[in-house]
Amino acid sequence: MAKKKVVLMQGNEACVEGAIAAGMRFYAGYPITPSTEIAEQCAVRLPQVGGKFIQMEDELASIAAVLGASAAGVKAMTATSGPGFSLKQENIGYGAMAEIPCVVVDVQRSGPSTGLPTSPSQGDYMQARWGTHGDHPVIAISPATVREVYDLTIRAFNLSEKYRTPVIFLMDEIVGHMREGVELPNPNDLIINKRKMSYHDGANKQCYAVPEGEYVPAMKPFGQGERYNITGLAHDESGFPTNDNAVAGALYTRLMEKIDHNLDDIVRVQEYMLEDAETAIVCFGGTTRAVMTAVQEARAAGMKVGMFRPVTVWPFPEQKLRSHLSRLKKLLVVEHNYGQMVLEVQRAVAGQTPVEFLGQVNGTVIPPAAILEKLKEMEG
Repeated sequence: MAKKKVVLMQGNEACVEGAIAAGMRFYAGYPITPSTEIAEQCAVRLPQVGGKFIQMEDELASIAAVLGASAAGVKAMTATSGPGFSLKQENIGYGAMAEIPCVVVDVQRSGPSTGLPTSPSQGDYMQARWGTHGDHPVIAISPATVREVYDLTIRAFNLSEKYRTPVIFLMDEIVGHMREGVELPNPNDLIINKRKMSYHDGANKQCYAVPEGEYVPAMKPFGQGERYNITGLAHDESGFPTNDNAVAGALYTRLMEKIDHNLDDIVRVQEYMLEDAETAIVCFGGTTRAVMTAVQEARAAGMKVGMFRPVTVWPFPEQKLRSHLSRLKKLLVVEHNYGQMVLEVQRAVAGQTPVEFLGQVNGTVIPPAAILEKLKEMEG
């Protein structure tokens, strides 16, 4: 019987192991710092479990291959960093429109352009939500520890399969290159979602039809007994393009509502010492540990400070944040960029609580001392 085991593991390595545990059997990608270890590990591990690894000629081809593999019924993933994430955006939109599940890992680095290739950054936060054009559904998850990378990679695949959409796994260089002792769960204890399947054979079935009150269509893997059309154009329930405004409007609305109407299932947050806090620090991903240390030091100095951390960074957990505003006097957003999540916090708060910002864009991490200094400045 399989048992739990403790291993020394890098964040990028944990991403691969979590993906394999979730059933990922196809990876297509192109090496780019600081995500390259994911491709290297997939090249080693996937053949060991009967999967396929392929290094594509570029990032555009990588996401296209992943969408093709997933449409054929194989759980698939690609990984990149900021410049490659930009190149993937058009096909992420295609995957959202055609409702093809996959996981896209972005190990963020400092930009724009080539920037600081090996330095920490969280500058792709807004790109994860708005990177591709048009109104489109988005789920993005950001881990803060190596064990979370493993667990949340599995969750990313589960959400992708459940809601039939690409899921962005928004890591950063800090977490991707961090090494920790990790206790991996017993594989028998894992909950792994499978795609909702249709079982009617024949040509031109209503492959994008959903029962009333539901939002996610059931479809067979392409080529397994059912012929249907896959397109990035607005389409009817048979999958064929349409210019009918009512049909197109219903499609776009359903794509958005399958996320918007399932926020309780999708959205996760971490709250730390928030019960009696008067000031909350909002952060995500690689800033989390520095923030938690700063919270502890602030508490030791007599300040009532807590942490609110979106784990699901998109959709932004605005209702969960608003639930604390009646007793919070101040909010501080800490992130490794020039100010991105802070804009979403300000939108959610809508002036009810003052919001301040601490960011850093020089390629180094924000230390707890800098956060504590900012808190004292806010107190004064």
